[in-house]
Parts: sequence; structure tokens; C-alpha cells
Amino acid sequence: MKLHDLRPAPGSRKAKRRVGRGIASGQGKTAGRGTKGQKARAGGSIPAWFEGGQTPLHQRLPKLHGFKNPFKVEYEVVNVGSIAALVELGVLETGEMPGAKTSKAAASAPVTVNQEILRAAGLVRTLDKPLKVLGDGELTTALFVVADKFSASARAKIEAAGGTVSVLEVPQSKKPALKGRAAEAEVVSEATTPAAEAAEAPVEALAEPVAVDAAPGIVAVAAPVEMPAPAKKSAAAAKRAATAPVAKAVTAEKKPAADKKPAAGTKPAAAKPTAAKPALAKPAAPKNPAAAKAPAAEKPAAKPRAAKKPAADKA
Repeated sequence: MKLHDLRPAPGSRKAKRRVGRGIASGQGKTAGRGTKGQKARAGGSIPAWFEGGQTPLHQRLPKLHGFKNPFKVEYEVVNVGSIAALVELGVLETGEMPGAKTSKAAASAPVTVNQEILRAAGLVRTLDKPLKVLGDGELTTALFVVADKFSASARAKIEAAGGTVSVLEVPQSKKPALKGRAAEAEVVSEATTPAAEAAEAPVEALAEPVAVDAAPGIVAVAAPVEMPAPAKKSAAAAKRAATAPVAKAVTAEKKPAADKKPAAGTKPAAAKPTAAKPALAKPAAPKNPAAAKAPAAEKPAAKPRAAKKPAADKA
């Protein structure tokens, strides 16, 4: 094999397509560019980002990346080292821990730190945001810190110095409202009505002396008589008794049925006419009684017709 016998591997090289070389090649005349238009011209290429004239995608999207989290919580941040510096300056004084028992032999109570105290000291700008304590700096004084959130390093440093932390917890889920108190208040107010109080009030004993007939010159005084207290009524019965209308007794005399008047808004019943029976007509008397009594004369019988004679034969 010689140098001029070397050939590339079959299929690794493909010959360039020659266009515009006559109709026999299949790529003559328009050379595969179609008829007219921007793409049929020389140098008429279109950029890949061109979208036909509409606002391209890179202009429709916002310039700044990311998004604003609507659930983000902004804290007022205070470091442990800043609190320790205020303690050394004497701004924060020691006090008794809330709820702790005092004793003379016990050591001094830790310094109480909360958001209001830090606001007065100038470490916190506002009380509208929750407080978070971070662990930057060193701490050697025992602190009782009340905040909404603590970092792990801040909690460890406060507890290592002999202090304690207290987290203000906010309920994350909704709790049902207290029920029943309003209903109980209404029942109590209804039970303490004047009628119920009068019914439940006991009858006081008769304390005044009563004179009794005795021998002349001797006045006998009877002992006070205690009246039995009436049975207590329930609140519902007392309420019904107080609101029930007083019935009025009305004595009405009974009137005869004929005098009864029809009720308002009703029409009186019409009287039914009584049908009169027709009188039987009497036959009229004839003027001539004799003619009326005489029987009718019999008509004479009709004469029989004579039979016709046959005609004689003509000669």
C-alpha cells in the first residue's frame, strides 16, 4: 500500500450538494430556496430569537430574578455579645426571676431581658416585629431571656452561663371559640326576673303581738305564727306565670235563637218561598140543563150503493 492509495472510511465523508446546476439535478433554478421572500435572498438569514415582530421572550420576562416570599417573617435581631456589653455597663440590672422562691443563701438572680427592656436600652428599634436572639459574642452573666426565637448557638451560650431562655409561642392553628357562656348568662338573667324573685321570696313571720280575749285585766299575747314558705317554682314556670295574661270573667246571658244576629261579614240566609198548590178547576155548568142531560141522537146509517148494471151487447 502506498500513500496515494489511502482513502477515508466509507460513509465518513459526504460530498457537498451542488445547487443551481440545472433542472436535472433536482436543485436547479431556485436551488431549494423557494420563490422570493427574505429567505430566498442572499444574506437573508433570520436570528434564532426573532419572533416575527412580537415582543420577544427576553423582554417579556422581568429583569430581576427570584420572587418575594409573602410568608417571610422579619425579626428584630440582637446578639448575645450586645446584651453582655449592656450588663457590664450596668444598664441591665439583676432582678428576681419571676415565679422563683427567694432565699438569703441563694445567689443573685439572673438578669431579665425582654424586648421592652432592650427597646428602652436602645438595642431594639421597634416592638412591632418579633425578637430573635443570635449567638454572636461571649456571655458570662446568667440571663433570663424572653424572645420569640433563639438560634442554637445563642441558646447554648445562655444556658452555659447559668441562664434560661423562654420562647413566646404563638398558636399556629385556629382554636374553637368558647361556647356556652353566653347561653348560661341568658338563662341566669331570665331566672332573676321580678316575678321569680317574688315567687321564691319566703313569707316573713308575723312578729307583731295579737291580742286574744281573756279574763278582765289580763292581756294575752299570742306567739308569732310562722307561715309555711311556698314551694319554689322553676325559672321556666315563673317566667310563664309572669307573662301569662289575666283572664277576665264575663257573664253573658243566653238569648233566644230568634234574636241571634248574624256574625260580621256574613250574609243573612234568604227565606225559602213556600210553593202554593194549584186549586183544581171546577167544570163550567151548562146553560141548558136539559140539553146536557139528553143523549146524543144516533146518526142514520149510510145507504148502500147500487151495483152498476152491465152494459147490453150492441147488435
